Amino acid sequence: MPVLKCYYDLLSQPSRAVYIFLKVANIPFQSCPVALRTGEHQTDDFKESMNRFQKVPFILHGDFKLAESVAIVSYLAREYRDLIPDKWYPAESKAQARVDEYLAWQHVNTRQPCATYFFYKYIIPAMTKSPPDETELAKLESNLVTCLDQLEELWLSPELKYIAGDSISVADIFAASELEQTRLAAYDVTKDRPILKAWLERVREECNPVYSEAHAVLNRLVAKNSQSKL
Repeated sequence: MPVLKCYYDLLSQPSRAVYIFLKVANIPFQSCPVALRTGEHQTDDFKESMNRFQKVPFILHGDFKLAESVAIVSYLAREYRDLIPDKWYPAESKAQARVDEYLAWQHVNTRQPCATYFFYKYIIPAMTKSPPDETELAKLESNLVTCLDQLEELWLSPELKYIAGDSISVADIFAASELEQTRLAAYDVTKDRPILKAWLERVREECNPVYSEAHAVLNRLVAKNSQSKL
């Protein structure tokens, strides 16, 4: 088996999802951190020699390059099937399809509202030194609320412990990684949402200590932001 290299930035939600999956799935890999904040990924050399999309995460498996987090997980699940505990990406067709269903749904319905709210409330003010437009922010928060409502109503219930059933899967890792990012924008996705809160606590516990490791930088930034507002 060729050497697997994973390029990531742990402040990137999809990067965290792939990183956690690699660790909990017992897939051996070489860590290759990429500092998005320095613009390392925006150079012509990066585009030509590393990833034509100029984003993270991406992998290099021997001489095979692959970008896009969901595609990466699907590929690795096939390549390392004998190593991966089945619960993370089930081999059985219907169980795998249920995981894939969420991974297809989440692009627009989880990632987009969470990432857009985070970017508008946290990144843009940091770049412009100006507060966000309140009307636009309210609209984006409404979209985020809809996202959380749908997660609870369509994917989670008191009867099911995880998104794709009674066992945790990579679907839960992707969802949790997106929701965690909103904490940087001082938004608590679990407030008045006991079902969502209980699920997120289960995911954290099931994936630890890797989960805490992957979110360490984010947690430090959240703590720093909280202190600066005191």
